[in-house]
Amino acid sequence: MAMWQGSSEWNPGPYMLGAMDNRGFHQGSFSSFQSSSSDEDLMDIPGTAMDFSMRDDVPPLDREIEGNKSYNGGGIGSSNRVMDFLEEPIPGVGTYDDFNTIDWVREKSRDRDRHREITNKSKESTWALIHSVSDAFSGWLLMLLIGLLSGSLAGLIDISAHWMTDLKEGICTGGFWFNHEHCCWNSEHVTFEHRDKCPEWNSWSQLIINTDQGAFAYIVNYFMYVLWALLFAFLAVSLVKAFAPYACGSGIPEIKTILSGFIIRGYLGKWTLVIKTITLVLAVSSGLSLGKEGPLVHVACCCGNILCHCFNKYRKNEAKRREVLSAAAAAGVSVAFGAPIGGVLFSLEEVSYYFPLKTLWRSFFAALVAAFTLRSINPFGNSRLVLFYVEFHTPWHLFELVPFIVLGIFGGLWGALFIRTNIAWCRKRKTTQLGKYPVVEVLIVTAITAILAFPNEYTRMSTSELISELFNDCGLLDSSKLCDYENHFNTSKGGELPDRPAGVGVYSAMWQLALTLILKIVITIFTFGMKIPSGLFIPSMAVGAIAGRLLGVGMEQLAYYHHDWGIFNSWCSQGADCITPGLYAMVGAAACLGGVTRMTVSLVVIMFELTGGLEYIVPLMAAAMTSKWVADALGREGIYDAHIRLNGYPFLEAKEEFAHKTLAMDVMKPRRNDPLLTVLTQDSMTVEDVETIISETTYSGFPVVVSRESQRLVGFVLRRDLIISIENARKKQDGVVSTSIIYFTEHSPPMPPYTPPTLKLRNILDLSPFTVTDLTPMEIVVDIFRKLGLRQCLVTHNGRLLGIITKKDVLKHIAQMANQDPDSILFN
Repeated sequence: MAMWQGSSEWNPGPYMLGAMDNRGFHQGSFSSFQSSSSDEDLMDIPGTAMDFSMRDDVPPLDREIEGNKSYNGGGIGSSNRVMDFLEEPIPGVGTYDDFNTIDWVREKSRDRDRHREITNKSKESTWALIHSVSDAFSGWLLMLLIGLLSGSLAGLIDISAHWMTDLKEGICTGGFWFNHEHCCWNSEHVTFEHRDKCPEWNSWSQLIINTDQGAFAYIVNYFMYVLWALLFAFLAVSLVKAFAPYACGSGIPEIKTILSGFIIRGYLGKWTLVIKTITLVLAVSSGLSLGKEGPLVHVACCCGNILCHCFNKYRKNEAKRREVLSAAAAAGVSVAFGAPIGGVLFSLEEVSYYFPLKTLWRSFFAALVAAFTLRSINPFGNSRLVLFYVEFHTPWHLFELVPFIVLGIFGGLWGALFIRTNIAWCRKRKTTQLGKYPVVEVLIVTAITAILAFPNEYTRMSTSELISELFNDCGLLDSSKLCDYENHFNTSKGGELPDRPAGVGVYSAMWQLALTLILKIVITIFTFGMKIPSGLFIPSMAVGAIAGRLLGVGMEQLAYYHHDWGIFNSWCSQGADCITPGLYAMVGAAACLGGVTRMTVSLVVIMFELTGGLEYIVPLMAAAMTSKWVADALGREGIYDAHIRLNGYPFLEAKEEFAHKTLAMDVMKPRRNDPLLTVLTQDSMTVEDVETIISETTYSGFPVVVSRESQRLVGFVLRRDLIISIENARKKQDGVVSTSIIYFTEHSPPMPPYTPPTLKLRNILDLSPFTVTDLTPMEIVVDIFRKLGLRQCLVTHNGRLLGIITKKDVLKHIAQMANQDPDSILFN
């Protein structure tokens, strides 16, 4: 029988390595129970074992209470005295084991009780009133701190990554801490046409062999580029492997799971924050096909989680903490793209599980503060908040919706292809020997990427610079090859270049961009999911921007040479400036990002905030919706949902519908021919009986009934609370022995003299567990689990307890109905 599976069935996913040992219970285990709940458990990755015992990283709730003065039992002779824990909470009771789901209903109820108590006390004294006001204001203060910290870290990451990326190609002799652009800013020997060349900036060949010309100089620069890339990648993967395995990946799949109520100790701890911040800079600087935007959401959520411990209101309540993490995710996107409104919508649409109106306001405030902080730091050096500011001067025409939709179809196809191939590769990494050598894998992919990237100027530059160049609308002063048109200028256009025949530079750039597109498509599949911080936003946008620019230049040349065609002659006369290739790149970027993540509303808002192209919302909307439709037709899951399922996390997707005609009795445990349900009785079991049940089972909780004969339900008690309460009672009174009776009732009957004192544990009993009847359709049960965030539900028939349905059972049933492997659900 499997009633509520414990950790003995858990198999770690690629990022979730290590779990709490919950296989049994024995005397003296209370201290071990405390240590097993520490935030950074023993984590195991192939080839190494690391024990992080930093208890203060993400301390379990209520751990600050030392001892328990609520014991009122007497000695053995005081037989009528009952152990009663109602006065003060027992340390550890009400908290959760690692890799388990929180009880949203209980957490919200605890918060309501706390708020009600504070409100009632505020009428009694001035000090209580001040405490009430500070409690109400603490949420806004927390949002302010999250915005300031995440914005500061994002600015530090941006500046450091820019400098280290340029370090692969050379160094500034005027000050090694300057990147290439800053090095040449104050130079007196720079012309506008060659603004990236100045005597203060020296390539490695100039420093080593004192020349920048010739084949040998090229080889030296090539070698140094690859060497620096390998060094950065090696440092990144080594730091992740040695100090914080949770710092790898983008973090968004795990954050979605955590926000749904799952416990992952240490995933949002300060050790993870420090290592992720450092290794994110190294990973981006190595030139791998990854971005920093997804990991910045993880960084911001780490900031939110750590700052929560400064406020009892959030430190002691897991549900309230998740409201803060939703706002932190919004701040992360805000600083990643300079898009505060898009960040709020991203948190609402993509990552948050519970998003009340109050959280919407606070998310907006946190995103605003984070964006303002980043703008004050000005990491891009352009006095703008947005990452890719564009300024298009030509309105789009209705006919152009056709190529925009074509880009949407391409984005959907790319998204479906990427998800399938990346998940297949990650599954291979997870199930074969490949996963045991993360350092070797990272170095091989980095070496291949660097060797193939250096000869092509579009793959050699950072992906953010590439996207910025692809979005650019060519003007008379642009020196890029993408703007190398033959000089048929129309001076009446205010100095802008109209549609014109492409020159040699444009054709050369098209071939290089085509090769770049192939490399980005292939190498991103193998890069995402490695044991380093790796985001997917920027690589996906790069693929779409390249495809869009290629299509945009093609449309531009078609309009120039065939302006008399019916599709052009009504709106695009000869010499007119009617096609904007940069706009096509922007639409293509949105289409590919939408195909991979399946975002729609937040994607469009992020894109127009990202570029400042507010008048191009309709093309972006058309491409985003087309991309989602095409990708959904080939596979319903986005990349983050696919990685959640790959790792076996207990996540109930709110967007999916359950349409199968099954009943609660078809899913509950025990099934027919299974052993009877393991239950506790309310007033007839001894400490020894309960300890035996705990040691012989791995269930995370037990129903409590009136008696085994009646099976009438009284409540539900968690395994963890039972263990802690019994251990606490044994420590506080010598008279508690194995024959002591455990009562879950409000009043215990008088006991004969000289009998062991009884234990009254009614306060740890959930007296209102959620129940359904055995004939309830599973469609309703699944909806209840989603909307209430339940971790288990009891099944009754005419008031008698029949069985239990856990969140894991629901997920396994959904997988089975979808012809998937139900054993892929690894965690509770």
